[in-house]
Formats: sequence, C-alpha cells, structure tokens
Amino acid sequence: MKVTLSVDCVIFGFDEHELKILLIRSDLDEYKNKWTLLGDLVDLNEDPDEAAYRILNMRTGLKDVYLEQVHTFGRPHRHPAGRVVSIAYYSLVNIEKCKITTQAHELHWHPVKDIRQMAFDHRQIFDTCFRRLQQAVLERHVGFNLLPAKFSLRRLQNVYEAILGKELDRRNFRKKILAMDILEDLDELEADVQHRPGKLYRFKKIN
Repeated sequence: MKVTLSVDCVIFGFDEHELKILLIRSDLDEYKNKWTLLGDLVDLNEDPDEAAYRILNMRTGLKDVYLEQVHTFGRPHRHPAGRVVSIAYYSLVNIEKCKITTQAHELHWHPVKDIRQMAFDHRQIFDTCFRRLQQAVLERHVGFNLLPAKFSLRRLQNVYEAILGKELDRRNFRKKILAMDILEDLDELEADVQHRPGKLYRFKKIN
C-alpha cells in the first residue's frame, strides 16, 4: 500500500482582540462547504519543514515566520484519497504583514472561538495545535510573533488573553512581564488610539 506524506499548517494571527486562524474552503465533494487547514503533499526532494514553510510563503507572502512541528496524524481512512499521513505544524504570523492569495478557493481568517466542524480530521489537528500554543505561551515567549515590532503592554496582554481564553489581572500581568526583563522600553507612545496612549515596547531578542 502506498503511503503519502503531507503537512497541515494551523496558521494563527491576532487581529484587534481576536485570535484567528487562516482557513480555505475544501474543493472536494465529500467536504463541500467545509473549511480546511492549509496543507500540501511533501515533495520527494523536500523535508516536511521545507514543505510547511513553502505553504506559509505561498499563502501569506511571509518568510522567516514562527513555525513549530506538533504531531503526526496517521489514522487510516482519514483522507478519501487513500493512505495519507500528515505532519501538523502551527505558525504565528503578524496579520498586518500578510498578503493573502486566494487562488481558486476562498481563503479567509476565522476567529478561533467560532471554529466548529472542519473537513477531514482538521478539527482534531486544530485542537491539538491550539493546546500546544496555550502551553507554549506560558512556558516561552512565543506570543510576540503575533504582534508588530512595536507594541503596548495592553496589546500584549490582549494576545495572552485571546490565547488562554480568560481575562488576566492588568497589574499582575504587567508586573510579571516587566520583571522578566524581556522588553525594551522605546520611550515612545501609541498613536491614533481611542484610549490613553500607552508606552511602546519591543521584544529583546535573546541569542
């Protein structure tokens, strides 16, 4: 039996107060009007990581984005085309820099909180990657990948709250983040905001 290797990417972005994922409408009759993750077969001369980066660049126009391999999904009959094993990744991108290419099928950002049924086993893949992201944001500083280079503590807290699905105490959050010494104060203020402008920071890159 021939086994085909593919990759599927859960691409997260943050827009205002919402965490979103990029989905495309399925072109298979079995999953008509169902949404799917972005994926493709792995070419003979590329490794899975290269395939995942290729998909990201093709669909968002971005390079050098955060990408993490999460799990392999190989349940029999998971794909109507035959025996297809998929390696799942999640990626964190800055929505403002994305250049969406629709090609033949609809391609849209969807709020994570609105995700319901999906084609194939993609809901399971999404759930697995989302849990990994929630764990990662508490253990590592991955949330910065969803933001522009300059951001306020308010917006950073919004990212954490969107990922974790709960409100965080403003004072405690700022105290903990600043105590980590991972932010650089840019001595600048937000512009064109309806609330009181906050200080702008950027993430200190640690070698």
